[in-house]
Amino acid sequence: MGTRTFFHHREEEQKEERQQSLQMTSTTRKKKFKTSEEEETFSLSDLSIASALALTSEIAQDYKIRREAAILELEQRGQKRILFGNDMEKLEEEVIRICRLLRVRADRRALRRKAVEKARAEKEYIELRSGRPPMFWIPLRVHAVWEKMEVKLACTVLASPPPQVTWYKNGVRIDPRLAPAGKYKIKNKFGMLTLHISRCSMEDSAEYSVEVKNQYGEAYSFATVLVRKYYGMESGFDSEIYRRSLMAREADFAFPMKPLFSREKEPFTLSCYFSSDLLEHQRDITWFRDGELLQNSECRELKYQDQEASLTVSCAYKEDEGFYTIRVPSLDGYKEQTTYVFVKDAAAETAGAPGSPLNLKCHDVNKDCLILSWVAPSDNGGSPILGYYIERCVAGSEDWVPCNDKPVKTCRYPVLGLAEGQTYQFRVKAVNKEGISHPSKTSDPVTTYDPSKDKRVTVIPYDEGRMIEIFKDDLEGHIKIPLPPTNVHASEVREDYVALAWDEPDPRGREPLNYYVEKLIVGSNSWQMVNLDMPVNSPRFALFDLVKGKSYCFRVRSANKYGISEPSLPTEPVTAGGKLATLPPPSQVLAFRDTKTSVVLQWDKLKDGLEPLGYYIYCRETGTEEWQTVNNKPVTCNEFTVPGLQPGKEYVFCVKSVNEAGLSESSPETDPIVVRPAIACPSAPHGFVLLNCGKADMTIGWKPPKRKGGTKILGYFLDQHDTSELDWHEVNIQPIPQRVYTVSNLEEGHMYEFRARAMNMAGVGEVSEPSDLFKCEEWTMPEPGPPYDVKCTEVRDSSLKLHWEAPLYIGAGPVTGYYVDMCEEGSEEWKQINKQSIATTHMKVSDLETGKCYIFRVRALNKAGIGPPSLPSDPVVAKTKPGTKEIELGVDEEGFIYMAFEAPEKNDSSEFIWSKDYEGPPDADRVQTEEKGNKSKLILKDPSEKDLGIYSVEVTDVDDDISASCTLTKEDLDKLLKRSHEIRNPLIKLISGWNIDILEKGEVRLWLEVEKLSPNAELHLIFNDKELTSTPTHKINFVKGKGLVELIIQNFCDDDKGTYTAQLQDGKAKNQFTLVLLDECFDKVAEEADAKRREWKKKQGPHFIENLKCKVTENCEVLLTCKATNLRKDTSFQWFFNKKARAGGVFDPQTGIGTLRIKKITKADEGQYKALVSDDRGEDYTQLDLTKGAFEDLLKELCRISALSATPLKIQPTEEGIKIYTDVKYYTDYMKTTWYHK
Repeated sequence: MGTRTFFHHREEEQKEERQQSLQMTSTTRKKKFKTSEEEETFSLSDLSIASALALTSEIAQDYKIRREAAILELEQRGQKRILFGNDMEKLEEEVIRICRLLRVRADRRALRRKAVEKARAEKEYIELRSGRPPMFWIPLRVHAVWEKMEVKLACTVLASPPPQVTWYKNGVRIDPRLAPAGKYKIKNKFGMLTLHISRCSMEDSAEYSVEVKNQYGEAYSFATVLVRKYYGMESGFDSEIYRRSLMAREADFAFPMKPLFSREKEPFTLSCYFSSDLLEHQRDITWFRDGELLQNSECRELKYQDQEASLTVSCAYKEDEGFYTIRVPSLDGYKEQTTYVFVKDAAAETAGAPGSPLNLKCHDVNKDCLILSWVAPSDNGGSPILGYYIERCVAGSEDWVPCNDKPVKTCRYPVLGLAEGQTYQFRVKAVNKEGISHPSKTSDPVTTYDPSKDKRVTVIPYDEGRMIEIFKDDLEGHIKIPLPPTNVHASEVREDYVALAWDEPDPRGREPLNYYVEKLIVGSNSWQMVNLDMPVNSPRFALFDLVKGKSYCFRVRSANKYGISEPSLPTEPVTAGGKLATLPPPSQVLAFRDTKTSVVLQWDKLKDGLEPLGYYIYCRETGTEEWQTVNNKPVTCNEFTVPGLQPGKEYVFCVKSVNEAGLSESSPETDPIVVRPAIACPSAPHGFVLLNCGKADMTIGWKPPKRKGGTKILGYFLDQHDTSELDWHEVNIQPIPQRVYTVSNLEEGHMYEFRARAMNMAGVGEVSEPSDLFKCEEWTMPEPGPPYDVKCTEVRDSSLKLHWEAPLYIGAGPVTGYYVDMCEEGSEEWKQINKQSIATTHMKVSDLETGKCYIFRVRALNKAGIGPPSLPSDPVVAKTKPGTKEIELGVDEEGFIYMAFEAPEKNDSSEFIWSKDYEGPPDADRVQTEEKGNKSKLILKDPSEKDLGIYSVEVTDVDDDISASCTLTKEDLDKLLKRSHEIRNPLIKLISGWNIDILEKGEVRLWLEVEKLSPNAELHLIFNDKELTSTPTHKINFVKGKGLVELIIQNFCDDDKGTYTAQLQDGKAKNQFTLVLLDECFDKVAEEADAKRREWKKKQGPHFIENLKCKVTENCEVLLTCKATNLRKDTSFQWFFNKKARAGGVFDPQTGIGTLRIKKITKADEGQYKALVSDDRGEDYTQLDLTKGAFEDLLKELCRISALSATPLKIQPTEEGIKIYTDVKYYTDYMKTTWYHK
């Protein structure tokens, strides 16, 4: 009874405590304060923070002392009560006061917004009444600032209504969103326009302009900003930087970095070369990939050595693909270069398997689950990707465990069942119908944790470094049975799963929570618990294997050690199996020329706010069907340069969008584009030279631009400058097509300099540097003037061809020869090549050292002597360039002898210039030229010895020399003429001559085999001067695709004796083949055919399978046997002896064995024995010849067996005398007996 009373009192106390706790909670929740705009609700944690603020700000020191004394007194009585009773009431009053203060502030903000809105409306009304075009009251002004300082450009504009303002830098619109964060700040306050530029660099030196416009007009203002470099206190002539700049020149990039092509799981090294050793201040080299700074790591090494900076990746993955930038410090900032590294898929273990996924990342990490995402591979192996398999392992181990049994359709997957605090790594494999890909790169290690742990702790600093930590667990210790979760919703709905998310109950309580998920099929009233055996520790859960097309509702219950909560509110109906759609492809893809090995692609971004993960680019050569992947890592931009293409080849491109559902359909193909350099303005001419001079005129020559802009140079504009004047003057208004021009109306004795611009279809190029000063003074020297336009063609490893033009001034007499000088680049020592002068304006230079750079010049000779040297040629390296083409010498399909040359790098305006013996074009009556695409063909019309010589070809309007030559010799011409005759008079090639086969029925097959023929081939089969046609008895078969000719003769007889000739023609190709069937050859074929015919006919009815044979038995009887088959009941069997029927034979129809027994053979039994089997289907016979030798052999066998059967000699007295005898089994008078005595 006492125990029951105790428990009863205990239950009453707990009940009273719970009521008091609930009352406090409900009181707190009722404190809601409504402003003029919104209703704000303060949770228990908000009130706790407010109370802490109140305690730290307004509790008096004496109150703290009294509070500590009260706590001490309570502890002495064994109780611990804090902030209860009056203290709690004071705290609540303070919280209410703070909340009212917040409400007042919110009301003031609302009133201020209303006032501003009213003022804005009033201002618009006033502006509408007075409209005026923009006018700058105070324009922009010039600024000069030091580097890393800030500059503010300001101006004042008057306009009504307020104008639209646009800022420009060097004519390019300034968009702060595209610049680094905080670089530009643009403001417009009451007509004051400002552009704020932060941390100026040398690149910010430019002309800035502002454009203002409204419906009444527009106005502009310009200003220049100059950014100066500040070198510190040590700047000037005594500074270290100045001394360093005098001692050594800063290193620059030797040449641009080229794109690098690597393969997955293989190493690659990206190198950048410098013109000289880097100075000390330049060695802080940095590398970036797609804007991300790269550091040394286990798989990546950054190194600088011997004027080379390199980045080495020991094991490449597709994540390593991207734009790589190297940045080198310099005195005025930094220099950088960028290139793209491509990482191709590793070779598949199974043919047709897809490439590996990439960019594997972990999201929404919780205590026991997380979400994985990845990017689909660009190469599906030729068949659609069916899904993905996910594997995981504990970090540091190689024990990979599968996470899914069925392939996942999309590139996102929730992984459940993880252990809290454990570190994991993941990888993914793609699968199609052919097989499984290589695994992706392993994800970064990720540790599971509780992300809400930090949110449940509030830290409040106070009193100079001291802090108060408020733990929600301490405030919620009174919660026993948990409340239900809130905000339960489907965060992701995929084809394979539905992911649920919810918020923890608030208050949650001190004890750890688990969750149970329940589902309901819409339309039913039965809730089913999904994870009864596996409670969830995190507010996340994914459901698999839901019925596609059905709608579900979900709810969640919280549980701790005290019990389980009521269910949460159900979610909205969710339809399972909804397939995530792939994105549409880009609508328009355009291809533009870039360089001789690359093409620039541009495409429109997706509309309707669709954001892809990136884009994959594909290309194929025109005429092929197989698409090649360009990039294996999606690019996020909408412009890309595709490198590594074949010059002169034609390509088409397409682009695919990438999202979690995979790859989109291909975009429309681009128009076919030939890989050639983009058309641009030419560079400046150079190398001006004075070729002739009169009293008032000068003839000037110059060299063409080094960069022609990818098209033909249309002409030049020449300027002249008299040193006695200030200004330059135009020489010509219309462009000069040639590079030699005579300038007239000059002042004798004056000094002139010249400059020029080149023009092509893209426009007028850069102006050249001024020439040297030339004096206008008439030439009267007897020696010839300088040759000009010295150039090198056909540059190979050890030789080249040198060309020049004859001098325009010949002096005292005609030019009789030329001397050629040569020197190595960097040297001033000229060496004369030819000891004797040459009369031509071209020369082959041989015995050059491969890889060395040379310069040439030419001097002209006449009877008065040697004239001045020409302007030196441009430096040329003696080395055969990769991809150099040579002239092809051959015979075409029509039998014409030709010389062909292919130039993939030619431009649209380029021409092929053919020459014979370097003296000009070949005779048009003897040759014909044809051009198709990048190939030119020179055809000899009537080849003869007149066509022997050196043929050369050169391609015009290209930056690099494209030329070649070949020598046509008598030997070459003879071979080509022979080949031409074979082509014009071709013979059909014989593979197998006439063959004779005897078929099973006795038919004779005559056949031959030649090379494969076209469908238009013809056959004429001639027999004894008459053409045969196919008949049932003489069937002709002509299989053109196999080159087979056959004649099948049914009944081969004497009428078929003769000569057979097969005449074949296929286009121009002809041939004939003859078979003679006469005499012994015919007789042999006829005999074999007759035997085969009889044999076949025999086998159609009863016939013998064992021929007739004889045997002598031990009883000295002769037994004749044979065996027949294919018998019927009506089949008869007969024996014949010497063509007469003979009785006494035995025949067994079951076994088909016939037997004829001769008990005592005599001379009368010698002859021909025959067995005949017949019925209505036919007959067959077998014969045995027992005559002459065969019969003698039979008797010998009988004698042998008889002798072996003889008994011992016996003696018997008779009337005549003594009889000596022996008994034998067989004896006839034909047997010979010989007696021997002693």
